[in-house]
Amino acid sequence: MSPENWNQVTECVLLGFPSNHVLQSLLFLGLIVTYIVTATGNLLIIGLSWMDQCLHTQMYFFLRNLSFLELLLVSVVVPKMLAIILTGDCSISFASCITQSYLYFLLGTTNFFLSAVMSLDRYLTICRALYYETLMSGRVCSQLVLVSWLAGFLWVLCPTILMASLPFCGPNGIDHFFCDSWPLLRLSCRNTHLLELVALVLSKSVLLGSLALTSVSYACILTTVLRSPTAANEKKYSPLVSHLTVVIVYGSSIFLYIRMSEAQSMLLNKGASVLSCIITPLLNPFIFSLRNDKVKQALRDALEWHRPMAGRNYGSRV
Repeated sequence: MSPENWNQVTECVLLGFPSNHVLQSLLFLGLIVTYIVTATGNLLIIGLSWMDQCLHTQMYFFLRNLSFLELLLVSVVVPKMLAIILTGDCSISFASCITQSYLYFLLGTTNFFLSAVMSLDRYLTICRALYYETLMSGRVCSQLVLVSWLAGFLWVLCPTILMASLPFCGPNGIDHFFCDSWPLLRLSCRNTHLLELVALVLSKSVLLGSLALTSVSYACILTTVLRSPTAANEKKYSPLVSHLTVVIVYGSSIFLYIRMSEAQSMLLNKGASVLSCIITPLLNPFIFSLRNDKVKQALRDALEWHRPMAGRNYGSRV
């Protein structure tokens, strides 16, 4: 088709939802329960780590930011999915589609940078304990989180601008449940191989770079643990297993996602997307924090503080 005959797409249609009403109902129920649990768990971590003085440490500062990041990530995708199932309107404006795609990859990329920072924090805690407070001061922690967000913002900005500037002349159907960039690029009238190559290189560099830093950090930590396997250090090392579990799950899902994007296998692509943007944010609060003794104690303290307050309010009304 010649450029003169191009008709610019103004809205897209998401085709990744089941047409069967029973499946739609089950999907809606599963999504809304998952979203409520995810939001509650992450908001609980944010609130407890903010209010409880015992959780005002570097590790919980990073966990608070991670919970905020995961809450945003699931909120970028799930509410629109719920609205589509509820209303039956699968259309989304082109500008909203580009925005959703950008936010999804911004938050995912920032997640990787923040995970690498958290692994570095654990390394300094275990292997450089004498210098930890100096190397990882409150100011340094804030700067590292800010750099993670800034890096995520800039990392995906250029590919998104290039994608938004492409002509999209239809068809406007996207075989996915949200505006993923890979199927979105298939709608362009121009050759997108160069842009796909740039996006693939950037994605793999973030993935492999953050996982390399995480792997080196945990290799050093494991060496230190094996040299001093004392029972007193068990609680100190317990957060490492949780962090490593999430990194492996999230890293595996994104790696699978990138591989499937190359193979253009949409079914596995959707599965990897569900794992990275819905399942991982759901599991993070339970894996990282809600099993932790300090967090459990902070939750108990908050509930015990709330009961007397509720009793006094009730007594004043009587």
